[in-house]
Amino acid sequence: MIEWGIYWQETFSNFMEINQVLNQLVWGVPMIIILMGTGIYFSFGLKFFQLRWFRYLNWRQAKKHYKEMKYEKEGNSISEIQALLTALAATIGTGNIIGVATAIQAGGRGAVFWMWVSAFLGMIIKYAENVLGIYYRYRNSKGEWMGGPMVYIERGMKLKSLATIFACCCFVATFGIGNIAQINGISTSLESTFGIAPMLTGTCVAIFTAIIVFGGLKRIVSFSRKLVPFMAGFYSISALIIILSHVDKIPGVFMDIFQEAFSLGSVGGGITGFIVSKSIRYGMARGIFSNEAGLGTSVMIHTLSEQKEPVIQGIWGGLEVFIDTMIICTLTALAILTTDADKVIGLTGVNITFYAFHTVLGRGGAAIVTIAVVLFAFTTLIGWSIYGMRAGEYFGGSRYTLMFKILFVVLIFIGANTDAQFVWALADTCNGLMAVPNAIAILALSGKVFKITDNFRRRKKGDSVLPMRSYLEESIKK
Repeated sequence: MIEWGIYWQETFSNFMEINQVLNQLVWGVPMIIILMGTGIYFSFGLKFFQLRWFRYLNWRQAKKHYKEMKYEKEGNSISEIQALLTALAATIGTGNIIGVATAIQAGGRGAVFWMWVSAFLGMIIKYAENVLGIYYRYRNSKGEWMGGPMVYIERGMKLKSLATIFACCCFVATFGIGNIAQINGISTSLESTFGIAPMLTGTCVAIFTAIIVFGGLKRIVSFSRKLVPFMAGFYSISALIIILSHVDKIPGVFMDIFQEAFSLGSVGGGITGFIVSKSIRYGMARGIFSNEAGLGTSVMIHTLSEQKEPVIQGIWGGLEVFIDTMIICTLTALAILTTDADKVIGLTGVNITFYAFHTVLGRGGAAIVTIAVVLFAFTTLIGWSIYGMRAGEYFGGSRYTLMFKILFVVLIFIGANTDAQFVWALADTCNGLMAVPNAIAILALSGKVFKITDNFRRRKKGDSVLPMRSYLEESIKK
């Protein structure tokens, strides 16, 4: 019996070592170069469309849909603004608070600049993902739109096996990154700040999640619509108070950001040193982790939209990255840098953000950051439930949906009361592995993205051309 215990302990240890190597690979410099190279390719191929696309959005209609918040009767689809808010529920998470602090600590102030670069390029990547998502989607047995990387990989590239790999990685990552990691962050924050027992936290969050998730897509969308604007506004205003309290330091902070971002001396000089510098690696990696551009995950939510134009929903996808990284992550970064919290010896992770808020708001600052972490993590948990349901439905059919919901809720209670390093490590690797088939797909189908975008522009100019909106419509015409 003891021998078996030693055997399994050694096996587990070997597995963790292999997983660590894989994790460093999928979240390392090569993957960042691939994703950023993809962003550069699409930026030039689409003539930097992300600089001028907002004029195509119907803001008045979006405002109307936000106020009405009515679920469309036909096909159970949702409006584009509802899709945006639901996608933001999943992408705005602890990475916007803890991830930014970690990036600055590991990569210096220059990491903020490369976070902006990753967001600028990520906007066009997420645009491309959503264009393909809307174009190749189809209706499932419930009349809901079914889309995502697995769908455009299968239909566009005709590679069912690669699509299944993506779906499997997404399914596993949902239970780790989208569930256990989030509830662990919630329970830890509430226990350290307010002394709330993890068991109580796990029970309450599991109940609330069950009410929302078992209520179906309509309830998830309604929840996102109400909470996302509140939590984003609450945290942004709080961060602005910190920043404006040290307004005299803002010019110096921006100078530090740009100087450190392009400081060759700090990395030994030379072009090689520049590419592998910590500022670039951590700034871009945390930016990608926060907005998920290149992973293809939020496409599964955006394809639920009633919007028929792939380009329009693609633009809303790009706006998601802008809000997540260029606004919220930047506010966190400036709050940290204007208070010099990054220079305090001994502080790590979220404690850096705690210190920044404490300098102005006192004890209330820690409470605000904790509440923000809890809200951000909870909405991420709810948003990721859609990813898991869609991934499970893809390779197992709709019968897997109920099973997934039950397991998802049960794991919330378990995750709040255990140290889940193993699950976190495995899910983090699966999260990164999703980027591989997705990057291959959007690059292989880039010609389709270019054609759909050009077709949309020509129609907006008044040219008489047949619209390119749906793979199904074009297949019928052929």
